Amino acid sequence: MIALLDQRLNHEDLPDSMRRLNGVIALFILVAVPVGVAVIIEAGLARYFPRSIALILVAVFASSFIAQQSLWAHVAAVAIALEQDGLAAGRIAVSRIVGRNPETLDAAAVARAAIESLAENFSDGVVAPVFWYVVLGLPGIVAYKSINTADSMIGHRTPRYQAFGWASARFDDFVNLPASRLAALWIALSALIHPNLDARGAFKAIRRDAKKHRSPNAGWPEAAMAGALGLRLAGPRIYGATLTAGAWMGDGRAQATAADIRDALSLYRAACAIQFAFVVSLAIIIAQG
Repeated sequence: MIALLDQRLNHEDLPDSMRRLNGVIALFILVAVPVGVAVIIEAGLARYFPRSIALILVAVFASSFIAQQSLWAHVAAVAIALEQDGLAAGRIAVSRIVGRNPETLDAAAVARAAIESLAENFSDGVVAPVFWYVVLGLPGIVAYKSINTADSMIGHRTPRYQAFGWASARFDDFVNLPASRLAALWIALSALIHPNLDARGAFKAIRRDAKKHRSPNAGWPEAAMAGALGLRLAGPRIYGATLTAGAWMGDGRAQATAADIRDALSLYRAACAIQFAFVVSLAIIIAQG
């Protein structure tokens, strides 16, 4: 659907003002159609099944929109590649989850890129879908994933998408605002129960560095992860052949290793467990109320 709307509405001979308006129309369609289907599914399940069964079925359906296990697998693959096959294999593995030029990365930069991707995608791929599901049910999680997918495909600052993808990029920033803060909180709290990590450093890095990031959202979980692990993350990076300036998150060492990726994955698993426990507790409270 995104590709079709891009082809039909994003003509290069149109002025930027019209391409931006068309981008707003495209985003509306991209959200309205799947949300309409989600509303029908949720209403149908509520009508034909007992309430408890309907809630379970909706939750199972919604879980397909959460990238918890696949994110862990992709990041773990980078650690395995670095440990077993060296830098070249690590570059190949990390190129599957980041957009920067892997040939410019040394082993430490490969490890940092994997950890940064884990932190940012924990917010976008795990916390945000769960947040919008809790707030708005199945239509909420479907709407979020529609916006997030549109941003990933057309929300780029390139000549073709600068205007047409503006609405998708801005709205994605907006819907990720609460999740990025929650993701940082879950990560910092997870460090409290990990004997080798620094919860105080996580909270300190969040307060000091999160708002310095060029993204309004990515800095929060990245700063939390950096502070907890005693690392420096983000900073300047190269996309293609272009050097992009960026502030550092955290004030620890820049020489990250595969062992740091393992610690980050442990922290990630704990953060997912904390979020799960919170959502279950909230559901129990609401059900009793």
